[in-house]
Amino acid sequence: MAKSENFFERAHEVARLIPYGRITSYGAIAKYLGAARSARMVGWAMNNSSGKEVPAHRVVNRKGILTGKQHFEGTNLMQQLLESEGIKVIDNQIQDFDTLFWDPIKEL
Repeated sequence: MAKSENFFERAHEVARLIPYGRITSYGAIAKYLGAARSARMVGWAMNNSSGKEVPAHRVVNRKGILTGKQHFEGTNLMQQLLESEGIKVIDNQIQDFDTLFWDPIKEL
């Protein structure tokens, strides 16, 4: 359990570094943390970030789809948070994903 909590906190720390108006993927965070096959665990970490000032809305799947949106309060809160940062979302998918993508391996 301690390893999971440590991994979760490390994932939260990376998510806090995602710039306003940019997005990344669960897999990119996992790869940065040296656990390339742990994208799902990063997803669990984002689901467990409530109240921890983690911009989990900026973390999506590798295709730019808002797969974690059901874990946000309200019907479209994840999309609304992204759109408030100028990110266009159509049918639960980030538009201009490649342009907006923030890769922690390259950026940090």
